Amino acid sequence: MGMLYGGQVQTMMPKLHSTNFEGMELIRPMYLVREADIIKWRDHNDLHFLQCACHFTDTCTTCHEDGTTASKRLETKKLIAELKQGYPQVEANIFNSVSNVNLSTVIAYKQNGVKHHFLDTYDGEE
Repeated sequence: MGMLYGGQVQTMMPKLHSTNFEGMELIRPMYLVREADIIKWRDHNDLHFLQCACHFTDTCTTCHEDGTTASKRLETKKLIAELKQGYPQVEANIFNSVSNVNLSTVIAYKQNGVKHHFLDTYDGEE
């Protein structure tokens, strides 16, 4: 979503230090579990999940698979599903692409709020 709609590459980290509470860590233990598997488990156990308060999911209750009302998240899911029909590994490749970054082949990147550009070291100068 960030690449398509925000012009950025970033991930939701599975473990990170809280910026609001010193010494606290946020752990997302299910980050490798596929949404479809969670839905199957939910349905098998006749569970009902609470809607997330995250602003990215504000419109989820109004999103319909038939496309009558769509969020960018649903639009992206449909795009990936279409791509998957012709290339089954597309989801795995998207996921793996953010863990196989070769910084020497990236035009620019940010680290600790500082932007680095390939031209900074192009001629061997630092």
